[in-house]
Amino acid sequence: MKRVLAAIAAALLCSSGGTALTPPTVDQALVESDAMPAKLSAFGLFRGNDPLRPVAGIAYTLRTPLFSDYADKHRFMLIPEGEKATVAADGAIDFPVGTVLVKSFGWSDVNAGRPVETRLLIRRASGWAALPYIWDADGKDATLALGGRRVPVSFTTAAGDRHSIRYAVPNRNQCKECHSLNGEIVPIGPKARNLVIDPAASAAMRARFFDKPAALRPTMPQWDDPASGAVADRARAYLDVNCAHCHNPAGSASNSGLFLRWTDDPAGVNYGIGKRPTAAGRGSGGMDFAIAPGDPERSFMIYRLESTDPGIAMPEVGRSTVHREGAALLRQWIAEMVKDGSR
Repeated sequence: MKRVLAAIAAALLCSSGGTALTPPTVDQALVESDAMPAKLSAFGLFRGNDPLRPVAGIAYTLRTPLFSDYADKHRFMLIPEGEKATVAADGAIDFPVGTVLVKSFGWSDVNAGRPVETRLLIRRASGWAALPYIWDADGKDATLALGGRRVPVSFTTAAGDRHSIRYAVPNRNQCKECHSLNGEIVPIGPKARNLVIDPAASAAMRARFFDKPAALRPTMPQWDDPASGAVADRARAYLDVNCAHCHNPAGSASNSGLFLRWTDDPAGVNYGIGKRPTAAGRGSGGMDFAIAPGDPERSFMIYRLESTDPGIAMPEVGRSTVHREGAALLRQWIAEMVKDGSR
């Protein structure tokens, strides 16, 4: 994480003469239009069209990120000169028109570490637009893929597990499905409670991008760091990031009655504890409860997290592998629950 931020920060500082405060040289008019250019280079976001060398912006990462087939993610945001993102009392961030959130996906042992895909989330006057770009074979540019695509990749995880998958670049409708809130596309990850701004960013740079930089206090636990919170807290943070963008009262899975927000939803039946399946179909695996306290083997939440079957797996999109470490955390959380369903 620190290495990724440092690399992007170095590129940003270099591009701005050491201050990272010069106006962006991207095509801001194109950003704010309704255009969907066929090539990523049209926006002018990168120096030499290298996705690890942004022209301008501020790098960030997340304390607990969304799992995406063990991909490394390089993130930065660009906010128009003279505009700022506002941070509400509840930690929600409102980005101004013209904002671009950039996220590149890749693996250290694939294509010499060059990204396979770069996704843009652009705030336009008409709302947020999600544009996925797949990098061409020569790595010189990336091509718009509104219809999505499967890209063959083989990689090795930090644990030494080898995977060969057809990595799924989501189509436009799938982008809307995950990013939907009350029928509108919204960002998922960048919330004050989970957002980690590049530590090398100066106070002036933070003030350039945010109206209340001091409000950016990441309080959500880091799912894989025991020092950041108890097992239950880290498990809930994991579910918030990986599931709650759909599983909330205004999300695309609202009809399930399963709501998995970090602090907004009490750990009761609607959180899955002792909750019987509603429309899970064979996704329940014949089990009675999403979470059976004290018994992860009889909890169909675990069954679905550990499946890659399209009719069973949850989340439904965004992964072709099982996140074994994340599932292990949730197994531990459920196993530690007392049988009456507390915690």
